[in-house]
Amino acid sequence: MPLFHGIIKSIILQRIVVIGDSWGKREEAKRNMSNKIKGNEYTLSKIFSSDFEYHIPGYQRPYAWTTAETGILFDDLYDFFQKESVDDYFLGSIVLIKEEDKPYAEVIDGQQRLTTLSILFSAIGNAFTAEKYKNICKKYLQEDGNELEEIPAQPRIFLRAWDQDFFYKYIQNMQLKDLMCKDPMTLSTESQRHILANCKVLCEKIADAFAEEEELLKFCKFLLNRCFLVAVSTSNQESAFRVFSVMNSRGLDLLPTDIIKSKTIGRLPIDKQEAYTEKWEKLENSVGREGFNEVFTHTRTIFSKERPRTNLLKEFEEYVMSTTEPRVLIDSYLIPYTNAYEQLTNCTFASTKNADEINYFLYWLNKTNNYDWMPPAIKFMADHIDDSDYILWFIRKLERLASYLLVTSQDVNHRMDRYKWILVEMDSNPHSSLVDPLKSIELTGWEKQKFADALAGEIYPMTAQRRNYIIQRLDSFVSDGAAAYNSKIFTIEHVLPQHPAKDSEWMNLWPNEEEQKYWLNRIANLVPLSRRHNSEAQNFDFSKKKDKYFSSKSGTSSYTLTTQVLSIGSWTPDVVKERQKNIEKVFADKWELSIDENSATEDNTYELAGRGASAVGYFSSSEAFVVLKGSKISTNETEGIPTNISDKRKDLISCGVISDFCFVRDYEFSSVSTAAAVILGRSSNGRKEWTKIDGRTVAQTGH
Repeated sequence: MPLFHGIIKSIILQRIVVIGDSWGKREEAKRNMSNKIKGNEYTLSKIFSSDFEYHIPGYQRPYAWTTAETGILFDDLYDFFQKESVDDYFLGSIVLIKEEDKPYAEVIDGQQRLTTLSILFSAIGNAFTAEKYKNICKKYLQEDGNELEEIPAQPRIFLRAWDQDFFYKYIQNMQLKDLMCKDPMTLSTESQRHILANCKVLCEKIADAFAEEEELLKFCKFLLNRCFLVAVSTSNQESAFRVFSVMNSRGLDLLPTDIIKSKTIGRLPIDKQEAYTEKWEKLENSVGREGFNEVFTHTRTIFSKERPRTNLLKEFEEYVMSTTEPRVLIDSYLIPYTNAYEQLTNCTFASTKNADEINYFLYWLNKTNNYDWMPPAIKFMADHIDDSDYILWFIRKLERLASYLLVTSQDVNHRMDRYKWILVEMDSNPHSSLVDPLKSIELTGWEKQKFADALAGEIYPMTAQRRNYIIQRLDSFVSDGAAAYNSKIFTIEHVLPQHPAKDSEWMNLWPNEEEQKYWLNRIANLVPLSRRHNSEAQNFDFSKKKDKYFSSKSGTSSYTLTTQVLSIGSWTPDVVKERQKNIEKVFADKWELSIDENSATEDNTYELAGRGASAVGYFSSSEAFVVLKGSKISTNETEGIPTNISDKRKDLISCGVISDFCFVRDYEFSSVSTAAAVILGRSSNGRKEWTKIDGRTVAQTGH
């Protein structure tokens, strides 16, 4: 066996021993011999024999391998077959709930490989011309049965109820000719479409690889006798899920949601599992596997209110699953959050009132090309689904905040930190409304000024994503809303060219080179086009540039900003200055950037959130730091928390300052860092972690 495959197989078998030993010692008092974890390697001839009768539980995810994964599997097998004449090939591991000496096995992990290998054997059998070999291949798909040994005739693997009849009819009965005639769009599940597509790919690859039946026969022998799987089995469901979690959280290819699903559904009463599995899979099908995984990522953020620090599985268990019953998780969070996610990503909010306006702002939110705004949007929409007036207010404000963060080039950490304050306020003020709306979604005076300065500055040197967004958003502000911004070709052109010829009209209009330089890349001198750059036309004099480059055959442009320029007679510095002034006013009006007394006046408080905690505090006149009543601390501590901080938490709880993880009165700390560490349950640099909601730290504000 090649060294790499041997090492991987050894690691998996060692993991089984470690899992069994360490867990066994802790659980020895309540575990009997029937719960032992066993791991053995088997050839595929043994895997697809009467020793195993595989059943895919209804709560498992559907068959999801695409032609990409299937093609890679075949290519790897064929490449190994071609190059290695002696060594064995390791296919990975499967995890089963199975009693010793009984064939019945529930597949906890391995459905994708077992199903795809079944399709491969069916495709190979179909490729043989000799009936003898067709029948041999069929033996690995169906058990013929043996009356004397009381072995029933049945399939080797039973897929979920939704797909088993289809799989049996076409794959396990090797009716591939009929299968190939099927229109994928007529099939009832995504799994069936994957089965059809993967079968086609394997049939094509087999036809390309094996011109001679003798070579195909050798390849089949290689598969059955030199390809191995490690089967990990236990009769206990809990231990099977533990093995599944441990092995797959260490690098095997599954989405975290698959493990979370196993744990969540596994914690439900048996009589509830099927119904909740169906709910789960409806949600997953509605947004796709990757989309559903994103819902979990956003849910983690909604609960934790801080940036990810480890992996999704670990943090979802820590912040969500540890505090939420399975039925509550699915009914009260996953269902409304997935529905909200689908409407937010597809701009399909539905209501008898305000729907078009809400979806309009969602369109622009999605064009920011990041989705850090999703957690507060998901939670808000789920919490206020019947109040479309408030949702419209919120989404409009959120689009402004997201635009500010994009235009001013805030990084992902700053963006997530900014949005978390909205989550914190939603938790502390769950009954907010248009009468008493959320405050943290508003831009601070400092943010408004920074936003306005960026819009007034040089736009063209920005990244394409940022400058395109600014120009398109401005065009939407000044148009009637009819323009579309989904063209495959979208360019931004200078009116005053970057390099005007010395003898051109431009030098007469713009004799001062410093003035040229100042206005060149500002937004007043830029226009959007739906055509590629033309290096020659860029330097045309203004009138010719308008006719030959900026306008269409009809003499107009699809963009209002460009149409405005077409109506101007001469492009002078005074024209550009006036245009810049008007554009800045449009931005200020549409994005509400005027700095009034309320936004100009800044309070003296700082905020802190993370690990489920949220707090507000301020510096006293003696420069001590006061944490306000109502602030919440984390419910647990990290392993590396300093002893003095852990002791301080215990003291504050025992003396009644903190009750039920909440400050019941204001409390003065001698150090801003001690205050932060006590609240977060971990070491903390308070001068960096206590911030204004706009992200400015204690250090940055002069304390």
